[in-house]
Amino acid sequence: MPSISSPHLTRRSALAGSAVAVLGATGVAGAAATPGSTMRERAQVFLRGLSPDQRSTSTRSFDDPLRARWNFMGPRAKPGLPLERMTPPQQQAAMDLLVSGLSAEGFDKAERVMLLQDVLREQGRGPSDRNRERFSFIIFGTPSPGAAWGWRIEGHHLSLSWTLVGDEIVSVTPSSFSSDPNVVRGGRHDGLIALVHEEELARQVYADLSPANRRAALIQDQAFGNILATAGNEDRFGGTREGVALADLHPAQADLLMRLAEIYAVDHLAAPLAAEQADRVRAGDVAGVHFGWAGSDRPGEMMYYRLTGDTFLIEFASLRNQPLHLHTIRHDRERNLGVHALA
Repeated sequence: MPSISSPHLTRRSALAGSAVAVLGATGVAGAAATPGSTMRERAQVFLRGLSPDQRSTSTRSFDDPLRARWNFMGPRAKPGLPLERMTPPQQQAAMDLLVSGLSAEGFDKAERVMLLQDVLREQGRGPSDRNRERFSFIIFGTPSPGAAWGWRIEGHHLSLSWTLVGDEIVSVTPSSFSSDPNVVRGGRHDGLIALVHEEELARQVYADLSPANRRAALIQDQAFGNILATAGNEDRFGGTREGVALADLHPAQADLLMRLAEIYAVDHLAAPLAAEQADRVRAGDVAGVHFGWAGSDRPGEMMYYRLTGDTFLIEFASLRNQPLHLHTIRHDRERNLGVHALA
């Protein structure tokens, strides 16, 4: 079975996020496709190509509690049908579905995170059979024009969810691209960086703060050692916003922090979705967005930061005593898993 980096799969990254690929196609009835209709049609193609047993493994009812139990931590296979249990045509259909929601940059980032499973195996860390194909696809509900449905790709350090009502994509969160090791040193993939900007840009802003604003930004001296807003704890912080407000920063610093938010919320998504999420991140009181920090300000040491706005919560954490082991999460504080459209 070919790996996800084989030519017939990686060529999909050239199509990801393309306005021609997503918007210029036509649906089965000849009408112009929307991002949601393209996603639905590709989900239907994926399901039609599965055996009955595979289809049973890869589907749940829309109201199954599993839909809210996302979890990108740990090397075990996640619920759903993993790529390693698919035939090459089934893998292609699965990756076509993934491409429908991602930009070329987002697809490349997902591939880097997946490739790190091979790196960990080669380094002798964790299960000896871990591999880049141990990422599962699961569909909740029935992809159809008039129903609520959703799907997720998930594995170690990757969790991406989409929720739809018919052909309208109503949620693209929670989402996480995480990594271990974030920078590969030695071996076949020496120099690979999975998350290119998430740590660097945040450290740049924190280092540039005035002494008073650094004190305001500091939540605690010691890094937390992991993200805190995990599944079931998405509202962990409630209305609390810790750190320094963007209103108190130099405009250039505030702009960099909003750019950091877009790295989590916008850059990985296909063009139409990216535009919607760019507006979403900047909805509400941008001046009231808070940037909080914990841990060291020195590269190579443990750190944590949090961005909290009216519409989003973003966390970044290096794990305990593992500065290159990074966990991230982005939540839409009002629209995770489409709760606003399903109430």
